[in-house]
Amino acid sequence: MLPRITSQNCHDPLKAPELLLEASGAIRIIYAPFDRIEMSARLVVVGITPGMTQAVNALIAAKAASNALSLEATLAKAKLTASFSGSSIRNNLVAMLDAIGVAKHFGQQSTAAMFQPGATDVHFTSALRYPVFVDGKNYNGSPDMLSTPILRKQIDTYLAEEAQLLGKAIWLPLGPKAEAAVSHLAKEGLLDPARILSGMPHPSGANAERVAVFLGRKKPEDASRQTNPLPLIAAHQRLKAQIANLERNAA
Repeated sequence: MLPRITSQNCHDPLKAPELLLEASGAIRIIYAPFDRIEMSARLVVVGITPGMTQAVNALIAAKAASNALSLEATLAKAKLTASFSGSSIRNNLVAMLDAIGVAKHFGQQSTAAMFQPGATDVHFTSALRYPVFVDGKNYNGSPDMLSTPILRKQIDTYLAEEAQLLGKAIWLPLGPKAEAAVSHLAKEGLLDPARILSGMPHPSGANAERVAVFLGRKKPEDASRQTNPLPLIAAHQRLKAQIANLERNAA
């Protein structure tokens, strides 16, 4: 059963006690409707945690849908509304997945088809399912989620649940913090490391140069000093080999 979502609390959830799930020191975890798991997903994309914008968008969508839709449909609509869908992020993600052979592995011309409205091939989630705030600001990876009990609990409860349900999917953590959480589940025996795509640069527009180097669109020698090209090239080769190995094992 969803907490009561009102026009007021969905616009300012940090000030709504009915949406507070847990608190410890400066950390606040609030409810937003990110509960739904896409059970037929073949690819799981893992971020760090929903931010305030995603939380508000999901709550507003849930409030708008709740009078006309079932609980399951409301959760689905809320999650779809809030999951990252910016064109540059999606385009970068599709290009990198295609480059390492994920589309071919799934029998697609391009993984773009998996991200279309109504598609059920991708499950979007976060290392920390419910939005986390520190001193009222979006959680950015500090304090460390695995060594902070209130945060570790989310990984060992909610992300672990998703791992058990979607263990046959390919898991793509976005960024080192999400990678650490997914690797933790692999160490616990809940995920097969061979199905975790580690080391791919985050597809955000702010990461454009690293994405370009990963894709071979920019020569290593032309990269700026802020970009270390060699690990990106190595990651591309390793991930391509990893997908090819999954392909061979599935044959």
